[in-house]
Order: sequence, then structure tokens, then C-alpha cells
Amino acid sequence: MSEQGFGQGYSDEYDIVYGDKDYEAECNSLEAVFSRYSSAPIKTILDVGCGTGSHAIPLARRGYKVTGVDRSQGMLEHARRKAGVQLLGGEQIEFFQGDARSLDLSQKFDSVLMMFSVLGLQTTNSDVFSALCSARQNLRPGGIFVCDVWYGPAVLTIRPSDRIKVMPIENGQVIRSASGSLDIIRHLCGVHFHLWRLHNSKLVNEADETQWTRYFFPQELSFFMEQANLELVNMSALGDLDQDPTDETWNIMVVGKAK
Repeated sequence: MSEQGFGQGYSDEYDIVYGDKDYEAECNSLEAVFSRYSSAPIKTILDVGCGTGSHAIPLARRGYKVTGVDRSQGMLEHARRKAGVQLLGGEQIEFFQGDARSLDLSQKFDSVLMMFSVLGLQTTNSDVFSALCSARQNLRPGGIFVCDVWYGPAVLTIRPSDRIKVMPIENGQVIRSASGSLDIIRHLCGVHFHLWRLHNSKLVNEADETQWTRYFFPQELSFFMEQANLELVNMSALGDLDQDPTDETWNIMVVGKAK
């Protein structure tokens, strides 16, 4: 279950499916974290689980030197293509294939990110711990770790539901169905995706994926981070550093500092 990653069919439609996600606003939140919690300027960023580069590219546009890492070669192909189109050429950005649990890039970054529930894709205790240790390994002392995760009290209160999303494209549409289930013993939420791309009413792409995402509770996050030599300095609603999570806050932002 821990060996997860979107296949090529889903990767090809990823940016369309998540086209309504406000990545620029999330980058604003990241800069607010840097300003509030870092004692030194943030210049270098490691974006772990970077996907198609939707955080990495706008951060590079803002002047950071960004390194993006993802397990999926398909996602990285889209990230490199997007960077070539969206960046002017003076920005510093590069992408590598790698595993969140075992990264050692032989340099220390000012900040390490695991956005869009990347930490939650590490479904076992050992994988979560390995990913956090890897993040710490790649951080300079005092460096800032930021992730967003699914918040356990909210997941158990709201619970996953079945959804259909239809996204219009030129001469067609992309349709995605999603159905969820809970494994409460292992703190996992499983979401089964089925995706279709229609062009002039003809099916041109179809993908079927099941993604298991771990949800977290405050004390286990504190424990995992402490064991990985990261100091937990803030836990809040995603997008608002001053808003405490509630049982209606599905996504939370977690900030740590390298000891």
C-alpha cells in the first residue's frame, strides 16, 4: 500500500483535474510561514512530491532556487514542460525523480516542503518517520519544514463521500468520479478515482487509480516530528496560520523547524 504514485493516464489529466486549486494562495501562505518562523532568509527550497510543479514553478518565479522531486516520471515530465513554458529563463529550478523516504541530495536547503498531502501518502509508521527524517536530513539547522495533511478529527467527522467532477476542455471534457472509504485502524482514507477524457464525444483517455492517504492527529504529528529532530512550531488551518484546526478542518498546515 505504501508504494503509491499516479500512473501516466492520470498524470496526463492532473493539471486539468486540479485546475481550480489556488496554488498561488498556498505559495502566499508559504511565504507567510517563512517570514514568521525563519530566523534567516529563505533562498533555497526542496519541494518533495512536487507533482507537476504547481508550487515549485510559482515559487521559482518569486525568486527562490527550487529543487522539485517526485516519484512519478510522468508527473515530472509535465513539470519540466510547464517550467519551460511558464518561466522566462532567469529563474532557478530543477526536477529529479526520487522517493520522499530516502532523499539525500548532498546539500542543505533553507526549507523543505511536502505539500498536497505528500506526507499522508506515506501510509505506515515507518514510512512517515523515514520521510520526516529525510526532510530533516536535507534541511540546514534552523531550516523550515512545511507540509499539509488531512486532519483526523475532521476526516472522522465529515467522512469521505462519492463525487463527480466535470471539467470542460476544448472540444470535449474530462470527467472524474471519486469514491472514498476509511480504514480507521490504520488511519487511512482510500479514494478510488476513475477518469475519462472525451474529445468530440470520443473516449481518448481513461485511467483508474486508488490512492490511500493517511490522516493525522495532533499528538502523533508532534511525536513523529520530535523523533525526526524537527520542532513542531505551528499547526493551523491550511491558508491561515492563526486559525486553529477544528473537526471541520479537513486540510491543515504543519510547520516544523530543524533542531
